Amino acid sequence: MVSTAAHANDLFLGRYRPLRPLGAGGMGHVWLARDERSGLDVALKIVPREGKSGHRAEREARAAASLRHPRCQRILSLARDPSHVYITYEYIPGRTLREAMRAGELDDHAAIEVAAQISEALAHAHGKGIVHRDVKPSNVLLAESGEIDVRLLDFGLAQMAEFDTLTALGDIPGTLAYISPERLQGLTATSAADVWGVGVLLWEALAGEHPFWGGDLVETSRRIQHGADPLARLRPDLPEHVLNTVSSALVANPQRRPTAERLAQELRSLPRRRRSKQGGGTKPSAPPRSLTSVAADRLVPGALTGVASWWVAAAVPFYPAGWPAGIAGVGAALGFASPRAGLVFALTVACFPLANISLGLAIVYAVLAAGWLALSWKDARAGLLLAAGPLLAPVAALAVLPLAAQFARGRGRRAAQAGCAVLLAAVIAGLRRTPLPFDGSAPPLGLGIDGSGRPSAVAHALGAQLTAHPILVGEALVLAAAAALLPHARRRGPWPAAIFGAGLLAGTALVAPAAAVLPLIAASWLTATALALEPRT
Repeated sequence: MVSTAAHANDLFLGRYRPLRPLGAGGMGHVWLARDERSGLDVALKIVPREGKSGHRAEREARAAASLRHPRCQRILSLARDPSHVYITYEYIPGRTLREAMRAGELDDHAAIEVAAQISEALAHAHGKGIVHRDVKPSNVLLAESGEIDVRLLDFGLAQMAEFDTLTALGDIPGTLAYISPERLQGLTATSAADVWGVGVLLWEALAGEHPFWGGDLVETSRRIQHGADPLARLRPDLPEHVLNTVSSALVANPQRRPTAERLAQELRSLPRRRRSKQGGGTKPSAPPRSLTSVAADRLVPGALTGVASWWVAAAVPFYPAGWPAGIAGVGAALGFASPRAGLVFALTVACFPLANISLGLAIVYAVLAAGWLALSWKDARAGLLLAAGPLLAPVAALAVLPLAAQFARGRGRRAAQAGCAVLLAAVIAGLRRTPLPFDGSAPPLGLGIDGSGRPSAVAHALGAQLTAHPILVGEALVLAAAAALLPHARRRGPWPAAIFGAGLLAGTALVAPAAAVLPLIAASWLTATALALEPRT
């Protein structure tokens, strides 16, 4: 086996010294290797010659050798021995698009730029008569660079115009979740099938979930034949021209899909369309970041970290007088420089005052904080939105939480931020001996956990208090649901905004009939007004 034969002192073909494995797939293994003749590091693909693998490897080499494009991985050499085929590629440090998507490292602009660069690579390949046939996130490399720099990998399933495919009738190569409907029907892959693959991965990157994957092959095939749901159902906040461009790549009829070149042009024009009437200019190599985006990524996390750190240090006894201001300054600086560092700092600041109240409470908090950190790691800039709960509760403004939670990315995170903000406000009110939000009742002194050193006892006491105040749990669920559903009322005009505001008022008032009505009305109208004033796309 290649995996066991590759030792530091072995040389493949008397030339390539394996350094470490880069990956493995159905065709073979890929190693980072040192070319002892040139001194260069290369990506060495090693494929067994038996069966179809060897033929496909040589076809991959032939296809890649004919491509001369900065977005296509460059082949260096092809060699054989009696048992394996060896292909050397330029080695480019980076990670796959799949890894970047799982880590939540792509925002909307980056996803569009990646799709545009893939489309440019495909347009070049299609011009050479080559259809890739396996466009998917794991076959896209994002180079380590200050800018988005894509390489399209693995032409092992490529079909070249000058010879027939090796695939027998009924054998559909590639990853099923990215295969076009006409290929599932047994038709020959064309360049339109590659465009479909780009449409699928772009839909997935923007929505945060796959449009077709159903957990098994049969269900996935059925969904592909049925067609993708409109992206607007999950991302109604996206501009209409973005939604239309994605939809055009996922049209069931392959003849109606844009060419890869046309798709690249459409994707390149998206960031500029709203400014096209203001004059020309050269097209940017990557979508420019707006001032709003910079504020969201830097200023807001810095402000949230500073305010949350100051409030904890000032409101819960532990830190000496004068420290809260310094802690807030450090937190704001960390949050501005790195939202993740700011989130860790703010969560840590709260641990010591809570330990001063109860060691068991501090342990329970540490466990919950670790879970919250894991939930918020991919969107750390919004990780402290739940701190708005204790800040809004004294002015009876918790009902605006669904609107505030829209700063977070993804329906699940928005719902979690709004719901947990209500529960956090209740815990803080209990510790400070102030009336509980929505409920208005007085909590027991210290919530019954002062001085407790047992985390199990603290958890039981907190759970018992939630059970004794179902209104708090009900309002947390209502506001969490409102935060998840609010995007469906965005950019749809005044009537959907008014209906959403009315629904928010009805939901909060029904769950907490004894709560003050005027703050709920004000919050509902504020939310509806914000939605109504948002420009339609």
